Amino acid sequence: MDRRTVLSGGGALIATRVLTVGADARAVPSPATAEDARFMQLAIDEAKQGDYPFGAVIVREGKVAARGFNSSKRNADPTAHGEMVAIRSFLNMHEPSDFKGTTLYTSGEPCVMCMGAIIWCGITRVVYAASIEQLATRIGQIDITAKQIAEATSFATMDLTGGVLASEAIVLFPEKL
Repeated sequence: MDRRTVLSGGGALIATRVLTVGADARAVPSPATAEDARFMQLAIDEAKQGDYPFGAVIVREGKVAARGFNSSKRNADPTAHGEMVAIRSFLNMHEPSDFKGTTLYTSGEPCVMCMGAIIWCGITRVVYAASIEQLATRIGQIDITAKQIAEATSFATMDLTGGVLASEAIVLFPEKL
């Protein structure tokens, strides 16, 4: 896997990998944009409100269209991950067809459930901070990456960018004892 690192303001590390997956699966390294860092910071801010530090924002036409944070404990709903809450919030204000062209920013690489929902919604791009590999050093994770799920999808193309503000996101997760 090819990775590039870029130091940005405040010493935050931005490590990126962009993968376009689908019928013509290929990996294309590319740096994250300033806009990616700005929206990722909003997702990290959402994560700080969560029962677990997972937050997400959905961006449509350059504007935040929905937000969500993990509320699985307070709502007694194991599906209330940040991404799922943001998707539900988006659907309260938009038509399902409006997912086309959106980007979902999330503090942690989407799990199997969330990535499946993201694909079924038709969200075009996902940008995440901490990877499944990084998260697994701190909390339990199913060891299947967003890339693996996207590559198993023959009917959609997905752009994935990982590692954006990962160092800021991973510190929200407690160290494993």
